[in-house]
Amino acid sequence: MADMVNTSGKRKTAIARAVVKNGQGKITVNKIPLNIYSPELAKLKIAEPLNIAPVQAGQIDVSVNVKGGGVMGQAEAARTAIARGMVEFFKDDELEGVFRQYDRSLLINDSRRKLPKKPLGRGARKKRQKSYR
Repeated sequence: MADMVNTSGKRKTAIARAVVKNGQGKITVNKIPLNIYSPELAKLKIAEPLNIAPVQAGQIDVSVNVKGGGVMGQAEAARTAIARGMVEFFKDDELEGVFRQYDRSLLINDSRRKLPKKPLGRGARKKRQKSYR
């Protein structure tokens, strides 16, 4: 068990950095305690790794800083950072297996990005319409 671990998680354009250290189970996201974080759906998403491993979650304090993206993108980036931090902090292969079985994205960043824009269109796929009349 390390005394302090820094990890990160990404989703779309949201980037979360988590600091995991010994404590009593206090979780903060952008200096806001998780129990008063809103919206509710984002709070539940962030709390998933803590609910899967409640014994370990009670032994650590986690401070997460999230930038970029939208509300849910930030929530998913934060949950990835927290789950990775817990695995690294406890150096527990069994915990990693439990997280991986529950949801692979708990430990792996979402690598999907926007496609580049192409000529004759407003975006990556949309094209100017053709008319033959």
